[in-house]
Amino acid sequence: MPSRFLTLADVTEVLNISAPQAYALVRSGELPAIQIGGRMQWRVESTELEKYIQRMYEETRARISSDGTAAHGAGDD
Repeated sequence: MPSRFLTLADVTEVLNISAPQAYALVRSGELPAIQIGGRMQWRVESTELEKYIQRMYEETRARISSDGTAAHGAGDD
């Protein structure tokens, strides 16, 4: 059974981002998360991560269609 909650390390792996970037996403509220335990460690529900990814796809599509830019702009890998 897949885990319901992910650590920030899991989030960094899924999104291929740095730990500070993942931390910034949850601290800003852009990626909903909870803090648990005595050390108040962040946990992200797997469904919330999927919602975040879908939201980013939608925002990217909207931005591309509104400004007419190509999907692979300067600086993309």
